[in-house]
Order: sequence, then structure tokens, then C-alpha cells
Amino acid sequence: EAMCSGKLQTGLLVAGYFIYLLVGAAVFQALERAAEKQEKMAAAQMKEAFLQNFTHLTVAEMEQFMKNLTEAIQNGVYPVGNESQIEDSNWDFSDSFFFAGTVVSTIGYGTLRPKTAGGQIFCVFFALFGIPLNIVFLHRVGKMLSLLCKKLGKFLYEKGMRKKRIKSLTLLFFLVTGILVFLCLPSLFFQMTEGWSYSEGIYFAFITLSTIGFGDYVIGKQPGRNYFSYYRMLVAIWILFGLAWIALLFNL
Repeated sequence: EAMCSGKLQTGLLVAGYFIYLLVGAAVFQALERAAEKQEKMAAAQMKEAFLQNFTHLTVAEMEQFMKNLTEAIQNGVYPVGNESQIEDSNWDFSDSFFFAGTVVSTIGYGTLRPKTAGGQIFCVFFALFGIPLNIVFLHRVGKMLSLLCKKLGKFLYEKGMRKKRIKSLTLLFFLVTGILVFLCLPSLFFQMTEGWSYSEGIYFAFITLSTIGFGDYVIGKQPGRNYFSYYRMLVAIWILFGLAWIALLFNL
């Protein structure tokens, strides 16, 4: 009876959590996409004007251009290449979903952020309720992982091993498998997908899962690289389970 209601609660929590992220992603996309498109068009026009007049610009005009360019880049608009990039949005659905995930998990890379007043206010409320929800969710996933831990311990106990020994062995087991599954393997994967070095992959994985999130390395954003379609979704799922593993590790 208790087992059944526990499973139902877990199911509802997982469903609620993902629905919360999906709805948040849709709202961010609706609020931010049009403003971003305008920004991209403005940057493209600025570039055009510059290319037409750059032979006789005054120093002051040049300084102003540099200032506008820097601002555009800080806002995630790169006026490089052709017009087609105006159509590529930083706020397509998988980007929005990824952003929503980095908000509730408090990673906050800072490379993608809401710039409209509506998006910013929504972000405040989304995080206000989303961060506690994320903590509850991670706690539940951590609990499920620690049940595995208990099963392993029980198995070793039946094999006649001492309790103290079992404790250190399960901890070691979780540490080693976690490091393999959440740090070493993903870093190989990032090395292939992003063209980073292996040490950069490890660095990115750690900075992400520890929720430091500097934002100096971000996935799926290198111009000229082809990423497969569910790449960011996959990474978002890795982040969730990685966070649960780290939370469990601290508990253990």
C-alpha cells in the first residue's frame, strides 16, 4: 500500500516537474523570441550601414560602432555571416527548455537570458516556485538512487560482509560509477560533439553539475558545427541525473 502510493507520488512529481519546465519553456519562448528577432535585424542593419560607410567614418562614429557591436555580442547576437541567421533563434523550443532547466537548477550560465520586461518578471516567479520544486524532485531521484545503494548493501551483507566495510564499499561504488557516468563519459561525448579537449569537457561537466555555471563553455552554440536534433534535451537530462547523483553523494 505504502509502496504503491509512493510510486504514484513519484510519478506525479516527475510529471509535474517536466510539465512545469515545458510550460516555462513555452512562455519564455513566447515572450523573448520576437524581441530577439528585432535585435538581430537591428544588428544586421548596423553592419550594413558600417560596410557602406567604413572608409570615411570619424573616430567617434567608429567608437560608437564598436560599442554597439560589443553590446550586440553580449546579448547573444553575432552579426557574422549572412541573413539566414536572423531566422535561427536562440529561443527555439529546445533552447528555451534548456534555459528553464538551468534556471530551476540554479546553474544560470548567463549566455541566454530574458531581455524583455515580461520575460524578466516571469523569470523571477518561475525561479521562485521552480527552485523548491527542483530541490524536491532531486531529493526524490536521490532517494531512488539510495534505495539501489541499500539493495547493494543488503546483497553484500547476505554474502557475509561487515557493516562498516559495506558502508565504505557502497560509497566507493557510487563515487566511481558516478565519476564514470557523469564526468568521464560525458566529457568524451563533449569532446566529439563540441570539438573541445578532454580536459575542457571535464571542466565543463564539473562546473555545470556543481551548479557554478560560469557560462564560459556552453553546449550546442558553436557556429559552423552541426548538432543532432535532441542534443540539448539529452544534455538537460544528463544534468538532472548528475545533480541528483551529486546531491546523493553529499548525503552519503
